[in-house]
Amino acid sequence: MMSSFRNTCVRGLCLGIAAVLNCGSSFAQSAPTAAAAPGSQQELNGKIELLTRSLEQTQTELARSRSEIEQLRAMLGEVLKRMDATAALSPEGPSAGTGVAHGPTGLESAAPAPAAQISQDDWDVLNARVDEQRQTKVESGSKFRLKLSGIALFNAFDTKGRADNLDLPAIAVPSFTGSPSGGLGGSARQSIIGLAGIGPEVFGARTSADLQMGFYGGLPSGYNATTSGIANLRIMRIRFDWEKTSVIAGLDVPFFSPNTPTTYMSVAVPGFASAGNLWAWTPTIRLEQRFGGAGAPFKVEGGLLDPSSNINYTTNNNLRLPSSTESSHSPIYALRVSYNKRSEERPLSFGVGGLSSPQKYFGGYRVTGWAATADWRFGLLPRTELSGQFFTGRGIDGFGGLPENPYPLQNPLLYTQVIAPLLADVGVIGGWSQLKFRWNAQHEFNVAAGTGGRNSASLRQALGTSYSAPLIPARNEMMFANYIFRPRSDLVFSAEYRRIRTYEVNGPPDIAGQVGLALGFLF
Repeated sequence: MMSSFRNTCVRGLCLGIAAVLNCGSSFAQSAPTAAAAPGSQQELNGKIELLTRSLEQTQTELARSRSEIEQLRAMLGEVLKRMDATAALSPEGPSAGTGVAHGPTGLESAAPAPAAQISQDDWDVLNARVDEQRQTKVESGSKFRLKLSGIALFNAFDTKGRADNLDLPAIAVPSFTGSPSGGLGGSARQSIIGLAGIGPEVFGARTSADLQMGFYGGLPSGYNATTSGIANLRIMRIRFDWEKTSVIAGLDVPFFSPNTPTTYMSVAVPGFASAGNLWAWTPTIRLEQRFGGAGAPFKVEGGLLDPSSNINYTTNNNLRLPSSTESSHSPIYALRVSYNKRSEERPLSFGVGGLSSPQKYFGGYRVTGWAATADWRFGLLPRTELSGQFFTGRGIDGFGGLPENPYPLQNPLLYTQVIAPLLADVGVIGGWSQLKFRWNAQHEFNVAAGTGGRNSASLRQALGTSYSAPLIPARNEMMFANYIFRPRSDLVFSAEYRRIRTYEVNGPPDIAGQVGLALGFLF
């Protein structure tokens, strides 16, 4: 559009110059005639007047074109700012981010991408949404732009063996003689609603925020208890983005664990939540520094975190006691260094991180938890991508990735004062990896496996005779394979099989499996 305005300006200027030359030539030819015939003076004056009007009209058109060009420049600058702010909010994943794919956020490097492939149906959806935005919009109290998004997700499943949860199994549990095994069911509790807002510039930074709500915060009582989940807060972030620096605060995924497996059967919590994926949403404030500008591949992140405790201190749901980390009066310190290169065909991301977690227990007993992490995501062959994560450390149970006790505590006081300090000294290790194959924009296949566990010898020694039942699993392994079909950009079908093997301190593993179907509508 700007190019057409420039062409208009050049065309008008050329016409004006041509008019000047023609009139000048006419004047030169008519001058002798004027001297011989004084009556031709009126004709000359008419041509001069015509030339003057032509020049004035050209000047007016040039001024109008200049004004329109300046307006287009301002509009383009505003669009680029909004696109940068929107890209900073988008997760990958999620992924994506939603399973709804979750993923890394922030301003990362942007490599030249190949020409986009889009179907006629996607064009129809896009045009319909543009028409809708011309008529209606979501308004906020601050009058700044607000975007509503989410996924309406229905899951149907058939679970074999005994698991801790029928619709979203995380670990396998022991079977008892005469007890039923598994079950067939359906659920809509993994649906998600999200809001994202773009705010004004503050201290030279673009401001934005996003929030996600789910319905997997527990089950109420009554006839519809198994189908109506309690709403819970998943993610809430407030961002300040400068050219090379960002400050993010809120409830967020651990920034040293940015990748998430792709699955629509585990959206309420990310895939491998108890088998190698450090995922637990955590109150965080972090600083992100990019080197070389918004498109720079290198990035350093550092932050302070307050992870939730995985220990049931009390049966009173309204009573919140400090966790072992909060009792130390010191937050968790974490750092991640990464290299990132965005590309639709060959994405590349690799990061290493670490954290330190001071903890204080009953009797003044202190433990310093720690972890070392690595994450990766890169293209292998065309249409093929490998992603994953690895971690090792101790005292990091609050970030997930490890199997938890599936049963209510019989003696919470014994657990918090005796068992929890011993478990904090037990080494942990885990990770996951996923191979993705995209046939095209509509068809996708994923195969993934993960494991997370504690050192069996140290766990056996820590439990000893002070904890009568071996209810704390030593290791949990999970794998899944799924096929995802997207006939349109806003509609998803998925079929998945997953298998779980959970090892206790002694004896053979407990095994469970699930076959599931998912139908999702993204908005």
